[in-house]
Amino acid sequence: MPCTNTEVQPSVTVRDETGELIDRPLNDLTPDVLCRAQPYRTFRWYRGQRHYSGSYWSSTESAHVIYESRLELARLLIADFDTSVTKIVAQPFLLRVMIEGKMRRHVPDYWLLTPEAPTVVDVKPAKRLSDPIVQATFAWSRDLVESIGWRFEIATEPPEALVENVRFLSGYRRAESISQPCLRALRALNVDGMEFRDIRRSIPHPKPLVHAAMLHMLWTQEFTANLTEVLDAKTVLRRQVVKDDESQHH
Repeated sequence: MPCTNTEVQPSVTVRDETGELIDRPLNDLTPDVLCRAQPYRTFRWYRGQRHYSGSYWSSTESAHVIYESRLELARLLIADFDTSVTKIVAQPFLLRVMIEGKMRRHVPDYWLLTPEAPTVVDVKPAKRLSDPIVQATFAWSRDLVESIGWRFEIATEPPEALVENVRFLSGYRRAESISQPCLRALRALNVDGMEFRDIRRSIPHPKPLVHAAMLHMLWTQEFTANLTEVLDAKTVLRRQVVKDDESQHH
């Protein structure tokens, strides 16, 4: 459903840092506006609700980010783990457009800022993608988002091993709880090709502290591993050069 069928200028409503709702033409929407935005809508917890809602402390944001389902949480975890993502905004704006005489409205799930291009993310179970209403909404949303040079992503269920590994590593994302002496020792070690258990044995510090430091470095991606397989003691690690701003980002 292309934008050429629209009868009025597409527009957005953004909730600014003060909580006020601001309307503007879609073409006037910039990353600076969204970097200061609050979620357009929030949610309430209530008994018997169908969705699994909550908030997640994001290392990218150094603050909590909301989600409305387990699938949204999975995409949020992966975004937080992605060192190219420098900003995450949940429920970033209300998108409005007139199509064939009817006003269409949609609130995407996430907005991600990366060096290549901002990305608008809609999260939906794969089984829902055949729904004609979902298809139509995503079609005109994609068309509008791409018209301003941004990316549009439909996120479905991620690979199970990947999301479970990232979920596990996220438990070690807070740098203030990690032993600095262990981090220094690990950074001085040539880990390329070594198994997790052998690296842990090589550092003369308490094993729980070394273990936590290694997992933190996997989270920050100073160390890398094959995350398509479940992490275990035999997982082989390698070192990745991380830019200063990326290491500080997480």
